[in-house]
Order: sequence, then C-alpha cells, then structure tokens
Amino acid sequence: MTGFSNSEEAAVGLTEAVPFLVEDMLKQSGGNYSKGSDWQPYVSIEENLVTGQNPKSSEGVAWLFLDKLLNRGRSEEGPAAA
Repeated sequence: MTGFSNSEEAAVGLTEAVPFLVEDMLKQSGGNYSKGSDWQPYVSIEENLVTGQNPKSSEGVAWLFLDKLLNRGRSEEGPAAA
C-alpha cells in the first residue's frame, strides 16, 4: 500500500506535528509500502485495497476503485493515469 511519504511530510514541515509518519508506521508494522516521486500521483492496488500516496493521487484512486466496482479487476501499481 501507499500513503503520504516521509519526505512529503518533511517538505511541509509536519514531521513533528503528526502523531506518526505513515511510511514509517507501515514499514515497522510489516506492511508492503511503496511510493512514487514526491507530489506526483501514485496509486497502489492489492485485491480490494486501493490507496493513494497524496492528494494528487485521488483521481487515480477513484478510477481504480470504480474499475474494481465494475469487476474489471485491474491489478496494477505505479503512477496514476488520468
């Protein structure tokens, strides 16, 4: 899965303001975390879980989620295609 990266948190100066860093927490908990370039759309899909790295990923997440709902079953990971 993916989520806001440590470097994106640091870029906005929130590493000390948030209770935990998503990237660190997922990795420490044994999660399979992946990410793309900072501030670029990046989505990850695994079975029924669709996640996006940052707000720019929301369109890609929405399209992949809709695709899952329509049972097309795409299973891909990487930059979000609009």
